[in-house]
Amino acid sequence: MPISRYTYYDYTISLCPECLRRIDAKIVFEDDQVIMRKTCPEHGFFKVKIADDIEYYKNIRNYNKASEYPQRFNTPVEHGCPFDCGLCTDHEQHSCLTIVEVTDRCNLSCPTCYAESGPNQGRHRSLAEIEAMLDLIVANEGEPDVVQISGGEPTLHPDFFAILDLAKARPIRHVMVNTNGIRIARDREFAQRLATYQPDFEIYLQFDSLEAAPLVHLRGLDLREVRENALKHLNEVNLSTTLVVTVQKNINDQEIGPIIEYALKQPCVRGVTFQPTQIAGRVEQFDPVKDRMTMTEVRRAIVEQTELFTPADLIPVPCNPDALIMGYALKLNGEVFPLTRLIDPSYLLDNSRNTIVYEQDSGLHEQVIQLFSTGNNVDVAEKKLQSIMCCLPDIYAPGLSYGNLFRIIVMRFIDAWDFDVRAIKKSCVHIVHPDLQRIIPFETMNLFYRGKERLEQLDTLIELPMYKA
Repeated sequence: MPISRYTYYDYTISLCPECLRRIDAKIVFEDDQVIMRKTCPEHGFFKVKIADDIEYYKNIRNYNKASEYPQRFNTPVEHGCPFDCGLCTDHEQHSCLTIVEVTDRCNLSCPTCYAESGPNQGRHRSLAEIEAMLDLIVANEGEPDVVQISGGEPTLHPDFFAILDLAKARPIRHVMVNTNGIRIARDREFAQRLATYQPDFEIYLQFDSLEAAPLVHLRGLDLREVRENALKHLNEVNLSTTLVVTVQKNINDQEIGPIIEYALKQPCVRGVTFQPTQIAGRVEQFDPVKDRMTMTEVRRAIVEQTELFTPADLIPVPCNPDALIMGYALKLNGEVFPLTRLIDPSYLLDNSRNTIVYEQDSGLHEQVIQLFSTGNNVDVAEKKLQSIMCCLPDIYAPGLSYGNLFRIIVMRFIDAWDFDVRAIKKSCVHIVHPDLQRIIPFETMNLFYRGKERLEQLDTLIELPMYKA
């Protein structure tokens, strides 16, 4: 009998990368990689790598946990995922992190930009619109975990600090500003004013490379001096900061280790988030087959390029294990220790129950679940960590603060090439739609719900006979 050259593992629903039609897909193991195979009746066969570590990919199912729903949903199920966003009643995760895009405009025109922002793009949202966006999030979540003020470049908004006041006046646990850092770098007083919004406030600083060429490729300019000056001003006020790295194969993937080492030397930096390029919006000079960086490849690079982490230190995040990897480290007395070496990894799983279960009491279990969550920030993690440390034998570390914590996140944003409906249903990073009525998963927002052209394409898709009741 003929033998397949791959091992069939799973079935899912995906999309055609060309027309975005919903199509069947197989997940297979082939040549020591996890591969998605799918065929569109109009555009033919597609094959895409989704992981380079089969054992890790299989293990992520063990990190699943019971879904946490929003207090209310916004749309009914009519056409099926991903054509009913959002959040529709079939979605399986609340908003761990919700993005409010306050402007379309930016002081850069990056060759890689999911929002296609630029100096002459779109408009600033009015304060009334932004207030309605924030109220929508609160109505859905009650006490939202993390709200990210974004754009475009949000610091360009003429009412930027009024926006922060609106956010801080609501029961939002943590407010984050997503910025390229240009205004912070140029204006020390601006950074000082930002610091007055602490605690529960953070800068999410674009930081793609320590070298000129990758920055020009990804951002169109050599921004090294901007990044250096921005961090100088943020360090002066010790404003909690996460460095955010858009990762692209053969562009900046060799810098993953050096960026972590650089970050550890910055007093204000609490961690680094690595985001492989999503094929959405404006993505220039990018081959989706050759240039794609999978989540497990980033994880492997972290291990290979640093002496800090081992594979066991970087684990799936329970709210969406298909798309998120997280690892914590402690900075103590000039040394750095991965937290997962202090918690025996065998305590983390109970495979029979398909959830994270810890040896200690249910209260500690909940603390660790929340520690390894996208909806948790490093400042708040301080209290959870102290509770966990008190329950661990042979560990004495009094007086811990958020300055002792350092977090690594690998965040995969699925696109039409690697779209997996099972993972999309667990998406926990969402965006408020400009219609002020819906909150959309980040991935499907960029595929279907951003701008008139994409919405028209969505209308065309749901008119196909296969999607009609």
